[in-house]
Amino acid sequence: MKTFLAFFNQPLLKWPILFGLATGVFSFLYFLSLYFLGFVPLGNRKTPDIGITIILMTAAVWYYRRKIGKGLLHLWEAITICYVVNTVGAIINGWLIYFFVTYIDPSVFVRYTDELRQLISSRQGQLVKELGREAYLKLLQGVGEIRTADLITDEISKKTVLVILPVLIISLIFRRQAYSLYNTQPTDTPKS
Repeated sequence: MKTFLAFFNQPLLKWPILFGLATGVFSFLYFLSLYFLGFVPLGNRKTPDIGITIILMTAAVWYYRRKIGKGLLHLWEAITICYVVNTVGAIINGWLIYFFVTYIDPSVFVRYTDELRQLISSRQGQLVKELGREAYLKLLQGVGEIRTADLITDEISKKTVLVILPVLIISLIFRRQAYSLYNTQPTDTPKS
C-alpha cells in the first residue's frame, strides 16, 4: 500500500491532483450557484465552468514550473499536468452533480430532461430534414433513456474535448527547457 501511495506523492501527480480537486469543487460551486439562481444547472448553461478548469490548469502549470521545475518545464510535463487537473476535476464535479441530482434534488434532472425534450421538439422540422424521421424519433426517445449516472461520463467526455486547444496553448506558453543540454560546444573556449 505504501508503494501505491508513494506513486501519487510524485510532484508531477501530487500537485495536479490537488489542483484537480479544487477544480471539481469550484465547478460544483458554479453548478450550485446556477441552481440557487433558479436556472436548470445542467446542459449548456453549465458549459462556462470550463473557464474555472482553464484558470486552475494555468495555475497548476505555473506553480509546477516555478516551484518544482525551478523555472523549467517540458512541454509534455505541462500537457500531463493540464490533463490530470482536467480529468480529476471532471470526475469530482461529475460525482458531486450525480449525488446532488440523485439524493438532494431529483427535480433538477427531471427539469433538464424536459428542457432537452422541448429543445428537440422545437427543432423538429430542421432535425427531420437533416437526420430523417426515424433518426429524429430515436433521438427524442433517447432523451427518456438518459440516467443520472450518465452525467458523470458526460462531464468527463465534454471536458476532455473542450480543453484540447487550451491545454496545447497553456503548454506552449509555459514551456521552458534548458537548451544548454543540447549545446555541444564547450562553454569556455580559450582565446588566442
